[in-house]
Amino acid sequence: MNIPPPQAGTLMHLVDRRPEMSGEDLAANLTPPPQFATASFDSYRPDDAYPSQTAAVDYLRMFSAGPAPVKTKWFARKPKTDAVKPGVYLDGGFGVGKTHLLAALWHAEGGSRKYFGTFIEYTALVGALGFNGTVKLLTGSTLICIDEFELDDPGDTMMMTRLLTELAAQGTRIAATSNTPPNALGEGRFAAQDFLREIHSLASTFETLRIDGTDYRRRTIEGHCRTASDTEITRAMESAAASGTRMSVDDFTELVEHLAAVHPSRFIRLLDDVEAIAITDTVTLESQAAALRLVAFIDRVYDAQIPIIASGIPLDTVFTEEMLTGGFRKKYLRAMSRMISLTSEL
Repeated sequence: MNIPPPQAGTLMHLVDRRPEMSGEDLAANLTPPPQFATASFDSYRPDDAYPSQTAAVDYLRMFSAGPAPVKTKWFARKPKTDAVKPGVYLDGGFGVGKTHLLAALWHAEGGSRKYFGTFIEYTALVGALGFNGTVKLLTGSTLICIDEFELDDPGDTMMMTRLLTELAAQGTRIAATSNTPPNALGEGRFAAQDFLREIHSLASTFETLRIDGTDYRRRTIEGHCRTASDTEITRAMESAAASGTRMSVDDFTELVEHLAAVHPSRFIRLLDDVEAIAITDTVTLESQAAALRLVAFIDRVYDAQIPIIASGIPLDTVFTEEMLTGGFRKKYLRAMSRMISLTSEL
């Protein structure tokens, strides 16, 4: 499809954007995404068929309150040591509300020094400020929330283990979500046995909460992403221009290539002021690196709740069978679930 040039104030191309973010910008952005700006424990809707969801809410309420003070009397039996760990780890499949609960915990935290970000954002922060600079920035915070905790290479494993260990030793509580239990982090991606000690040390700081359930996005949405014709894309663009809706329009292959030139921590800035996304000529991805960049991009689009209209093959079918059976399977399945949800809104 031939994409027309952007029109001022309405249509734009993401591939024309070259966002930059300083360490200070990254730190200021460490808050829950707009989708979870008002998330609370009360607004979480547990599925009665999975008691672990209610149990997770109950535990997180207790965790957010902190350990209760223990009153003692002279000659009284020594009270039991409070066994609450400095961290909590929400493990479960995609779409069971882990990010909602993590954001609810962040909002419930009374301290003024608290941070919420994805694993990628924290590693980007270290890249921008250096390890010591990041420790200095985060020292004194009462709560660090890490969404989508992933360990894709040995360097990240050791760096994040060291960072969280230092912060926990100084009294910072840590909460994280992931699709993988702590002791299995890294399996299928690199030689995990070489870093077993670091991974187990990291896991020992967390109380692991298993959250069972079905993907809430698929409870009412089944099948594949809705795909559009070129005519429908053109009509969507015309409608956006007429209504003043800020819509980005990009060729799929060009967009994926552009993502390689933008650090994933800056993907959120690609979406500034974007209210709708049109993607043309979607095709199968052959490069796993490109596929993972698309996953990170879709995560940010989902956080911002920006609807997508796409032509070509269904957007959720861009990953190859080899990708879907490999070590990053859960990442791809999460992205597919989110793409189905996003394309159902246009």
